[in-house]
Amino acid sequence: MKLISFIFFFYYSFMRLKDSRPVDQRDPGWKLFGRVPPREGTVKDPRRIQKEYETKSGKAGPGNPTSPRQSVRKNLDFEPLSTTALILEDRPANLPAKPAEEAQKHRQQYEEMVAQAKKRELKDAQKRKKQLEDRCKLEESIGSAAQTWNQEILPNWSTVCTSRRVRDLWWQGIPPSVRGKVWSLAVGNELNITHELFNICLARAKEKWRTTAAPATEPETEDADSSDRESSLELIKLDISRTFPQLCIFQKGGPYHDVLHSILGAYTCYRPDVGYVQGMSFIAAVLILNLDTADAFIAFANLLNKPCQMAFFRVDHSLMLTYFAAFEVFFEENLPKLFAHFKKNNLTPDIYLIDWIFTLYSKSLPLDLACRVWDVFCRDNEEFLFRTALGLLRLYQDVLTCMDFIHMAQFLTRLPDLIPAEQLFQHIASIHMTSRNRKWAQVLQALQKDQERGSPVLKR
Repeated sequence: MKLISFIFFFYYSFMRLKDSRPVDQRDPGWKLFGRVPPREGTVKDPRRIQKEYETKSGKAGPGNPTSPRQSVRKNLDFEPLSTTALILEDRPANLPAKPAEEAQKHRQQYEEMVAQAKKRELKDAQKRKKQLEDRCKLEESIGSAAQTWNQEILPNWSTVCTSRRVRDLWWQGIPPSVRGKVWSLAVGNELNITHELFNICLARAKEKWRTTAAPATEPETEDADSSDRESSLELIKLDISRTFPQLCIFQKGGPYHDVLHSILGAYTCYRPDVGYVQGMSFIAAVLILNLDTADAFIAFANLLNKPCQMAFFRVDHSLMLTYFAAFEVFFEENLPKLFAHFKKNNLTPDIYLIDWIFTLYSKSLPLDLACRVWDVFCRDNEEFLFRTALGLLRLYQDVLTCMDFIHMAQFLTRLPDLIPAEQLFQHIASIHMTSRNRKWAQVLQALQKDQERGSPVLKR
């Protein structure tokens, strides 16, 4: 019994040792009927591998010289422009070669493409050169005009400001370096506002802001109307954020935010009967860009004290209707076809004129163009505001005559972003502000008298 146990133990130990032996890759395999021959090793000769790769990829070896087609790019008769990225290539070596006719056709097309690219680049270069020359001429003309204004006109302002030469220079646009000074002189200071008065009004505005921020402990002693008007100080904060948002200089944190806030607040305390009206921020912002803070406030207060601006900002409804009626007189005189189209669609001037007059076009036109409108406005006063409106209508009359009421109102309340300045001023110059041998002031005065007599022309 012990012998049998020993035999079984020896047999199983021998079989376990045989199964645990590593399998050699060269050991013969097995198939269903008989044994297979030993398999080849995995290691190959490197030379053989390289030869197989060159045969498959078609690369040239010692016995396979480079084809002339592969060096065709080096033998081109011309070099393509670097900016066009046009490269003439033959087909890859593993594809059939092009027929001679097709290759010649492609070469001709390639040469035409390169020639067209050269023409475009030459045209673009000439365009850039012309733009640079025009810019240099403009800078030279601005510098020359600034020198004329500084040396000849401003020192003798009272004697030459109404001369024909100065008026012509005025129409061409005031150089930015002297624009603020000319505006201050042209607007004047009939209100006799001083820098000290500005500081007093500003201090009052700051005190008002502090009292409105803190809970009130004492009843107001001022009259109700003044209190209501000065309460518009709170409206200033809301409107400043909407003033020239594309410039990002008047919004909170911008370099001119506090300056604009101060001027509007000081004016609200200076004229509590007017208070703050939406649109004033654009006028003050344009002045800030061209004048110091105190001078901007003086010009701002005197500008808003003019009859037309005061009528609109105080919302004098009857006087506003008089201005609209006077505008329609010259509208019909200069643009009868467009005037009839507006009448047919019941498009009244108040729909588009109010925003233009309230902001003096600073919101509706590009800033540089609006400043040029301001230049002539300071020369010709309120008449030029309505003349500019007629110039805009004349500029776009072909477009407006094809629109209905809604599209006309949308177009005029949001004018195109790009308006050609010279073209606009040509249309403005073609507007004649005379009607039956009467000028703007005479027509406006006659309409005011009709209003006093209750003329039905002014009723809406």
